[in-house]
Amino acid sequence: MNGGEDAASSAATSGPPPSLEWRFSQVFGERTAGEEVQEVDIISAIEFDKSGDHLATGDRGGRVVLFERTDSKDHGGSRRDHEQMDYAVRHPEFRYKTEFQSHEPEFDYLKSLEIEEKINKIRWCQPANGALFLLSTNDKTIKYWKVQEKKIKKICEMNIDPSNQPSPSTPPPLVPNGVLAKKEHGYLSDDFSFPPGGIPSLRLPVVTSQETSLVARCRRVYAHAHDYHINSISNSSDGETFISADDLRVNLWNLEISNQSFNIVDVKPTNMEDLTEVITSAEFHPIHCNMLAYSSSKGSIRLIDMRQSALCDSHTKLFEEPEAPGSRSFFTEIIASISDIKFSNNGRYILSRDYMTLKLWDINMDSGPVASYQVHEHLRPKLCDLYENDSIFDKFECCLSGDGLRVATGSYSNLFRVFGTSQGSTEAATLEASKNPMRRQIQTPARPSRSMSSMTRAVRRGSESPGAEANGNAYDFTTKLLHMAWHPAENSIACAAANSLYMYYA
Repeated sequence: MNGGEDAASSAATSGPPPSLEWRFSQVFGERTAGEEVQEVDIISAIEFDKSGDHLATGDRGGRVVLFERTDSKDHGGSRRDHEQMDYAVRHPEFRYKTEFQSHEPEFDYLKSLEIEEKINKIRWCQPANGALFLLSTNDKTIKYWKVQEKKIKKICEMNIDPSNQPSPSTPPPLVPNGVLAKKEHGYLSDDFSFPPGGIPSLRLPVVTSQETSLVARCRRVYAHAHDYHINSISNSSDGETFISADDLRVNLWNLEISNQSFNIVDVKPTNMEDLTEVITSAEFHPIHCNMLAYSSSKGSIRLIDMRQSALCDSHTKLFEEPEAPGSRSFFTEIIASISDIKFSNNGRYILSRDYMTLKLWDINMDSGPVASYQVHEHLRPKLCDLYENDSIFDKFECCLSGDGLRVATGSYSNLFRVFGTSQGSTEAATLEASKNPMRRQIQTPARPSRSMSSMTRAVRRGSESPGAEANGNAYDFTTKLLHMAWHPAENSIACAAANSLYMYYA
């Protein structure tokens, strides 16, 4: 944690880092022009593992697809080779590894409710003995998967003497009782006796295991613990437990115990008519296994410490931004709802995404966010239209870079925004999920951040043209970039545009 603070303080003294220039790296599942996207192929979850060497995606068809990194960090060679490679930009490259069917559509007969197979979240667990472990969940059921290379055993040599074999075209004649009529075919009969020295031509088949195949096996199924749709799962830093959250409850599980969970947060009122807010996202602290945060539909984040009590009804800290006087409207509560929260790697900051903005919170300061980044402020006059077509309820995810110096989130027309978080930084890039990510960039510099107080609190608008995209086209609300992930150690982003997975590096 101190390392992150030292990096932030050194960045503050030396000035903000230069803005990154993003380049296209790879695309998986690219669509051709006019190709219709199948609903089951649309990507619904993306997650890097802690090493950054593996990437998992889940889709609406209940499938999980794994990718592995192919570029080697240890290139070897002479010093001159290393010096020459420093001039070239090195970036992660991935290839398809395997896929498996994680969830199937189900039907809850007690509630007459169809449970779709869509993967809501994926979380990587600690690898062991060369095997990969991950959690995946749909609306009701969480599964714990083990993916491992298994050797395929094959009989490579039968070692049968071909001279004693009958011709395949002339099967041996049989009498009605099934005994061979002739003995020259070499088959055993009732009066056969082994010679004293054995039969020199009798040999056993040889079994070898040269090929390997990736096998995904479901180790645990954690079911029947949520009455409402699961919106989050998150592993603890202890490597043994994880949480799952739905609209009203957060449950704590042990990875090895699938038939029992502990309810640690319950916001369900005695009378459901008194319900005013629901849980929208939950995340474990990356370092302290006793701390976790959850967000609500009212725009607040609660930090809780499980050491205080078994049922964490009371929070340790509450993070919420006070409402500006005179700014309330019909849409205020809807757009204040937080769709996603993420801790920074050092655990010092929490990044939250509501409909219009990204907010960065310091867990040591609960008076308000240290910075706010306006993602698509020019859509504010269109909130009525967005409400009519239900787009206002879209749940955009957010992510932070491994060093905490930048944050990113998606928008409409397959655009995503990248903001610099360093004090004094004006970095605010708008990129498109395509092979030419800078196509939508406009050349005007980003507006400088405006200080709201003596603290490092700021509002960043970035470069955007009001009411339209950067190139002047109207926004397409049917193409939205909801899911994205930042590589844990490098400036590399993976994002999902419908059924296509795009990867960029800087």
